[in-house]
Amino acid sequence: MSGRLIEQPVFKVNFTAWKTSVPKLLDACGLDKVLSQLEKKVLIKPNLVEASPPPITTPVELVSSIIDYIRSKNPSLEIIIGEGCGSIEYETPTPFKQLGYVEMAYKQNVKLVDLNYEKTVSLSKKECRRWPEMHLPEIVMDNFLFSVPVLKAHSMADVTLTMKNMMGAAPPKHYNAGSWKKSAFHERIQEAIFDLNRYRTPDFTLIDATVGMAESHLWGAHCEPPPNLLIASFDPVAVDAYGTQVLGRDWRKIGHIKMSDGVLGHAEAEVVEVK
Repeated sequence: MSGRLIEQPVFKVNFTAWKTSVPKLLDACGLDKVLSQLEKKVLIKPNLVEASPPPITTPVELVSSIIDYIRSKNPSLEIIIGEGCGSIEYETPTPFKQLGYVEMAYKQNVKLVDLNYEKTVSLSKKECRRWPEMHLPEIVMDNFLFSVPVLKAHSMADVTLTMKNMMGAAPPKHYNAGSWKKSAFHERIQEAIFDLNRYRTPDFTLIDATVGMAESHLWGAHCEPPPNLLIASFDPVAVDAYGTQVLGRDWRKIGHIKMSDGVLGHAEAEVVEVK
């Protein structure tokens, strides 16, 4: 990335209900102005790493509320929900169905896409040491990418927020080393996440921090007390740094966030509380 990065604040709102808290937060971020001028499709990328219910995965009610908001600002935009689950035992349609996304997508008239098997493009960056070559779905590269991760600690990456949520876009054909569909990322995982985001970062992020996973992304205690927050920003580094703080951790000790600071965004961003 060249040139000076524009600093973007992080916005947070105390959660009361999806239908009221989501539009309040997104209006405060100025997303309405971006959507009103947008001509690309919107690809919503939740975290459906497997078929476990929230807070391990992104609540379907949150994504439905985001769709309602987008349509209220630009009814002509085509909206797609895309994810590539990591389970070795089943494919992405399983979490789509078990977590209510199939039913919701039918009611909302939006398309569900399995990113694990979408047409890919080959990319290269000589500055990327972990992934000097990268394969990503064309649909991820060509459309407005709205990331909707969950606030979670991670047993290997320390946290899994919006930058790690991008691993769902990595096609298993290129990144399956055996034990998990994206298991090649486990080797030098911090650098692997950083390099992935050098090819593609989300255009906008809303983190579900209503409950939070305090110990791991798939098991363990919930955050106590629950943060009861929704957090959003156009800056993936800023939103991840703040999410790390909400988890009681220091972003400077999280490799992929530290490496991304000043390159893909600004970790030390203003945090605005939405009333």
